[in-house]
Amino acid sequence: MIRKAIEITDANFEQLIQSDKPVLVDFWAEWCGPCRMVAPVVEELAGDYEGRAIVGKLDLEANSQVPIKYGVRSIPTLLVFKNGQLVDKQVGAVPKHVLAQKLDAHLTT
Repeated sequence: MIRKAIEITDANFEQLIQSDKPVLVDFWAEWCGPCRMVAPVVEELAGDYEGRAIVGKLDLEANSQVPIKYGVRSIPTLLVFKNGQLVDKQVGAVPKHVLAQKLDAHLTT
């Protein structure tokens, strides 16, 4: 079974993004249609990159501090972090290969 993306919250966000692996954070909400289109792609990436990257989802309805800090104004917004730093950003629904390229660009060899 494919591993699900982890749940990211205001409480665990800072600790998770400190990883030396790329961390993909999907900012979403239940009522967002494009978010539902991206959700299966994010879940697939969680499985594809298991052990090489961290893939998670942050529900805007339940967590407001992180989206405000990073200026998330429209969803889905997908941010890539490495070593605590924001290294890439994607706003809006995109095909899987676009997000995979963003993760690949920050994988350490």
